[in-house]
Amino acid sequence: MSTLVHGTTAVTRALADFLATTRYQDLPATVVDDARRATLDWFGSALAGALELPARMAQRVARTFGASSDATMFGAGRASAGAAAFANGVATHVLELDDVHKGSTLHAAAPVIPAALAVAERERSSGAAFMLAVALGYEAALRVGEAVNPSHYRYWHPTGTAATFGAAAAAASLLRLSPAQMLDALGSAGTQAAGLWEFNADGAMSKSLHPGKAALNGILAADLAREGFTGATRILEGDRGFFRATTSAYDASRITDGLGAQWKVSENCYKLHSCCGHTHTAIDVALDIRARQHWSADDAAGAIGRIDIDTYGPGYEIVREPNPGTPYRAKFSLAYCVAVALAEGVVGLEQFSADRFDGEGVTEPNVAALLSRINIRVADDLTSAYPAQWPARLSIATRDGSEERGASNYPRGNPENAVSTDTLEAKFTELVAPRYGDSFTTRALSLVRSLDDCADVRAAFEALT
Repeated sequence: MSTLVHGTTAVTRALADFLATTRYQDLPATVVDDARRATLDWFGSALAGALELPARMAQRVARTFGASSDATMFGAGRASAGAAAFANGVATHVLELDDVHKGSTLHAAAPVIPAALAVAERERSSGAAFMLAVALGYEAALRVGEAVNPSHYRYWHPTGTAATFGAAAAAASLLRLSPAQMLDALGSAGTQAAGLWEFNADGAMSKSLHPGKAALNGILAADLAREGFTGATRILEGDRGFFRATTSAYDASRITDGLGAQWKVSENCYKLHSCCGHTHTAIDVALDIRARQHWSADDAAGAIGRIDIDTYGPGYEIVREPNPGTPYRAKFSLAYCVAVALAEGVVGLEQFSADRFDGEGVTEPNVAALLSRINIRVADDLTSAYPAQWPARLSIATRDGSEERGASNYPRGNPENAVSTDTLEAKFTELVAPRYGDSFTTRALSLVRSLDDCADVRAAFEALT
């Protein structure tokens, strides 16, 4: 196992000290901007996802947690802080449009921001305190995720595991916990961290449960710590701690390297396609090839003879479904996502509607035709580049004997292939306006743009909803 050169005996404590002593004024202006962008992107996914069936189920269950009006539960009124964070965490992850981070393979927004918002509302915190909590939550979640990735990812879903630390850090920051209390919060968070990939074998709803539970568990850990409830002081590096229990090879130095200088929220990646992030680079390459050829759906199906896709191993394990029979399985099918990109030039919510599948496979004729011509190979050189890169190569042989090639190491929305805030606001509007109306969408955008200046986060969200 990889360890810190100077030992691993204090990495949990070092992280706790940093999280508890950092203040809003310590954040560089660019980090505040990035935390705001992350909040904007999260807000759209949470609002739109709140109206989907799994989120509605979570909201009904959250109601049983007890009567309270501490925090906003999107699409369902108000609830206790824990209940709201749980339901909003589930809602954020349902549409597969929430953010992701390469090095940790972790979706931070879904667990971290619902926890931050719920506690900020309950405690009537300022917008600045909320933004600090978001930045610190990302810091804890992504650093822990990087330390155990990629071997952790074989069995564990880090959005449920590592991100529990991030949700706890965000909540604890808003509670202004001391370094010792923060250490307890991390200890209680780590012992609750869970989330197994087995759900993918059945296409079960557990993927969105993971961030909801992480958000709830993070608040619980912070609230317990405020009361003096103790947690393991070496929950990361201990002999029976998180590192040794959940990974075959860890790098504890990822917890502290650049801490306070290299902010993880600034490494955030934004999704422009409504499917698993491991499909996005290949989708972008396919879209580029389609645009060069000026193909319509019928053109693509008629012209293409063979599609070869090279990808990386850990990602392919999640997106290897060859002919999905349900919308959910299609979101985790590299073949389907590339085929629909080539045929239709977009991979949005419409491309995962139920009428395209019959339980046995894809029924949309042009996409189904292309699926049968796809060959996927796990390439060693691409696998070795992961997780720093999420690369893909495509080679398309046409029936007239020509060949189209394309490759990329990063999908659009990554820092290396960045999109503007205007693009994220357009994504927000596309998700929110059809569901909540233009007036609400305008007010919601205005709230996010000025959130760090507001005096009372609860008042701001009560006025919005």
